[in-house]
Amino acid sequence: MTTQTSVKHDVKDLSLARHGRDRIEWAATQMPVLGLLRERFEREKPLSGLRIAACLHVTTETANLAITLKAGGADLVLCASNPLSTQDDTAAALVQEYGISTFAIKGEDSASYYRHINAAIDFGPQLTMDDGCDLVTCLHTERKDRLDAVFAGTEETTTGVIRLRSMAAEGVLRYPVIAINEADTKHLFDNRYGTGQSTVDAIMRSTNILLAGRTVVVCGYGWCGRGVAMRAHGLGAHVIVTEVNPTRALEALMDGHRVASLEEAAKIADIVVTVTGNVNVFDRRHIAVLKDGAILANSGHFNDEINLKALAEGATIRTVRDFVQEYRLQDGRKVYVLAEGRLVNISAAEGHPAAVMDMSFANQSLSVEYLKANGANLAPGVHDVPVEIDQEVAKTKLHSLGVSIDTLTEEQVAYLGSWQSGT
Repeated sequence: MTTQTSVKHDVKDLSLARHGRDRIEWAATQMPVLGLLRERFEREKPLSGLRIAACLHVTTETANLAITLKAGGADLVLCASNPLSTQDDTAAALVQEYGISTFAIKGEDSASYYRHINAAIDFGPQLTMDDGCDLVTCLHTERKDRLDAVFAGTEETTTGVIRLRSMAAEGVLRYPVIAINEADTKHLFDNRYGTGQSTVDAIMRSTNILLAGRTVVVCGYGWCGRGVAMRAHGLGAHVIVTEVNPTRALEALMDGHRVASLEEAAKIADIVVTVTGNVNVFDRRHIAVLKDGAILANSGHFNDEINLKALAEGATIRTVRDFVQEYRLQDGRKVYVLAEGRLVNISAAEGHPAAVMDMSFANQSLSVEYLKANGANLAPGVHDVPVEIDQEVAKTKLHSLGVSIDTLTEEQVAYLGSWQSGT
C-alpha cells in the first residue's frame, strides 16, 4: 500500500492505515443504526455540497460518522477535540483509505492542537460539529474571518453545551447549534452506559488494579457520574458520591450509594473520579487529606477538574505506567494521576463502546441533514434535537436489536387527549 496521498492531513503515520481500517470496520459491525443511515445517505445524497468542519474525538466510531457524512455528499475535514483521544491508526485510515482530510496526532501539544483546529477552519466550513466547543469558540474569537460562512452547527457533549449556552446568554453566539447531548438517546445511554463502562475500563487498563473492595469516590452524579458509580459498584467497589445538588445527592443515596462531602470522602478514597464539568473540583484541601497511594482520574471534558498545579507544588513527578504519573509529595505520600487529568476513558482506553456511539452519531447525522434543510431558518442559539429525530433513532436501534414494542390503539390515543373521564 502506498503512503502517498493528495488529501490534506497531519497524522502520525499513514502506514498505520490498514490496521485502522480493520478496526473501523469492526466498529461498524456494532453500529447498525448508523449503517442504515449510511445506506440511505449513499442513495439520496442529502448533504451534497455541504462543507463540514468537525472537531471530535478521532476514534473508530467517529470514523464511521465521518464516512456516513461523506456518503451523504458532504465535504468533510476532521480535527481532534482532545490531545490524547486520537487513535493514530484511525486518523491514518481516514486519510489514506477513505479520503477524508484529518488533522490529529495522539499526544499533540497545545500549539499543534490549535493549529489543527485552524486547519479545519481554513477549510471554510458552512457547518461545524464540535465536542467541547473549542472549534466554535475559536471561530468566534480568533477566526471571525470565517464566521460569516457558517450557518449552523452541532455540539456533542455536556461541557460544550454549557459553553454554548453561556455564549448565547451573552448574545455572542452567531449561529444556531443543535445540542446533540440533550437528546434522550444520547445522554441517557452515551453518558450513562458509555461513560460508565469506558471510564472503569480505562482505570483498569492503565493501572491493572482490582476494584472489588476498593473505595471509589465519584464526584458528580449527573448522567455520567451515575454510570461510573453504577459500573464501579457492579465490580464490587464501595462507592461514595459527592455532590453540590441536593436532589442528585438524594438520588445517589436512594440508588444505594454512600453520600458525603468530598473532604470527608477524600480521606478514605482509593480512587477518585471527577465527572462534573467544573474547575478545581478536587482541590488543595482534598489533596491535603488524601491517603498514600490514592489514584485520581477525570472523566469530565477538560483537564480542569483536578487541581494539578496545586498537586505538583514541591512534588517529584515520574511516569510509572502508560497514562499513570506518580506525584511524590513533600511529606512522602504518593498520589497517582491517570491520563494527565484529561478524559481518562478516551485517553487511556478507547472511549465509549461503538454500540452506544451508534445512537449518538445517528443523532449527529440526522441533525446535520435537518440543519442542511432548516438551519438557515433557525435563530442563533442552542436548539434541542427535534423529537422526531430522537424517537426515530430509538426505534431504529430497537429494530436492529430485534426488539418490538407496543403501539397505542386509537381508543388510547383519544383517551390521552381527553379530560372528561374521571373516577
